[in-house]
Amino acid sequence: MSDRKQIECWLTDMDGVLVHEGSPVPGASEFLARLTQAQKPFLVLTNNSRYTPRDLHVRLRAAGLDVPVESIYTSALATAQFLNDQRPHGSAYVLGEAGLTTALHDIGYVLTEIDPDYVVLGETRTYSFSQITMAIRLIDNGARFIATNPDPVGPSIDGALPATGAVAALITKATNVSPYFVGKPNPLMMRKALNTVGGHSETTAMIGDRMDTDVVSGMEAGLYTILVLTGVTTEDGIDRFPFRPSRVAASIAELVDMIGD
Repeated sequence: MSDRKQIECWLTDMDGVLVHEGSPVPGASEFLARLTQAQKPFLVLTNNSRYTPRDLHVRLRAAGLDVPVESIYTSALATAQFLNDQRPHGSAYVLGEAGLTTALHDIGYVLTEIDPDYVVLGETRTYSFSQITMAIRLIDNGARFIATNPDPVGPSIDGALPATGAVAALITKATNVSPYFVGKPNPLMMRKALNTVGGHSETTAMIGDRMDTDVVSGMEAGLYTILVLTGVTTEDGIDRFPFRPSRVAASIAELVDMIGD
């Protein structure tokens, strides 16, 4: 930190940093309270596209964490904004849940399996064989392939679950068409986050639990990157990557003292 300016804006992942399967990570409540007390701009960035920001606000509050709706930015929102920029008022066949379908409805997209402009793949705990089959056929017929995020697995209390990236790989194998991933580590999501909090790369930190999405996206955006060991990446796994975070912390509890007045 000696060769950097004071951190004024904070970006943080949600799953594995603030919560784990609905339970708060120790120190998360104190960290968020300190941000609020110090009036530091912050944004919770999540590749989870299952829920709307309002849904996540309620779920976080039930876990004892106070995060305003406007401080939550999901890969579903990023995907909707990307599609709105690329092809306004288009159509899509969606594999996903309310977070993604709501975001697309809000930009005026038609959700259909009849000659859609895009196949949009998001997160769900109930991927169906018939939906995947439909997605493959639509892509074969010319639909463009978009995915909310590249995460291959997600956490659960019973262990890893196949996630968007894994299902995207299945569809790619069947169609020979690779998706465009909108969520982390895509720089589009990081730039939108910085713009939202009014932050500058030299004075913004990114906290995450994954080297392959959170840390690499923060690093490529020029942010101070912090890996916490309460999620996917273990301490032994750090050296498997050709880059390193600016700091490694056991949990977000260690970071409270970094928040200035």
